[in-house]
Amino acid sequence: MKGIILAGGSGTRLSPSTDSMNKHLLPVYDKPMIYYPLSVLMLAGIRDIMIISTPEDTPRFQKLLGDGSELGISLKYREQAEPKGILEALTISEDFIGKDKVTLILADNIFYGQGFTTILRDAIKKHRYATIFGYRVKDPRRFGVVEFNDHQKAISLEEKPEEPKSDFAVTGLYIYDHRAVKIAKKLTPSNRGELEITDLNREYMKWNHLDVELLGRGFAWMDAGTQEALFETAEFVKTTQQRQGFKIACLEEIAYYLGYITKEVLFEKGKSMEKNDYGQYLMEIAQRKHTEQYWDSVAHHPMMGLVENE
Repeated sequence: MKGIILAGGSGTRLSPSTDSMNKHLLPVYDKPMIYYPLSVLMLAGIRDIMIISTPEDTPRFQKLLGDGSELGISLKYREQAEPKGILEALTISEDFIGKDKVTLILADNIFYGQGFTTILRDAIKKHRYATIFGYRVKDPRRFGVVEFNDHQKAISLEEKPEEPKSDFAVTGLYIYDHRAVKIAKKLTPSNRGELEITDLNREYMKWNHLDVELLGRGFAWMDAGTQEALFETAEFVKTTQQRQGFKIACLEEIAYYLGYITKEVLFEKGKSMEKNDYGQYLMEIAQRKHTEQYWDSVAHHPMMGLVENE
């Protein structure tokens, strides 16, 4: 399984904050936004990941994350010259995907909930063709909406419908087989001049090959693409971390408990940032004497799911 993070776009909804910076590099409380989708792919067990961004911003992501070796993963980068839609991320990554399956996530989507990792890993394990994730929302007219049958097969997809056929929005997380690239290349741009991910999902739906995984009560899905949403998400992360004592989307912590990096590497990374809370948190984890007991508690943390060391 390969992973793709789409971190392109113009970020106009967050202007002027994004006039000189990619929105996915903006902080969501105590870490860059890109950390959150990257943590999702890492928790899913995906180690070969491509980040797609603009020509101007790709070097900034490379400076921030490097080749991924410090996290025990492999990161590659590709440029999207113009914001031509989500679907173009697949065609840009054709040689990277090859004959593998791929999980695509939008870089401004943040997921949080008990057992999320387990749901995601199970979805990948049983995945055959295409899988989308549905999340119940109060006002589905603002989103892409999926209607599904009793077997959780999608039977209709609509973009911001006036009369929604369900209360479930389609999140920015998708799993596809290798055929997705070939299908995407046959689709034509919409009136917006973009290749639409919904059109790809409809193709799979025609063949009854589009599965829906539901994120139920206790889950939070946030699209941090507006000023208000970004502020609300940061407040959510701050409050949750302060009350529970765990950090959400702490990449080094995840890498350590998945067995990708050693305790010594974790400690040195923390020491390089020892003047702030993030660095002190990493050092504290590395210095714990009863690692196995701590792992047992962390394994049940909402952003860790029930993941075992690999």
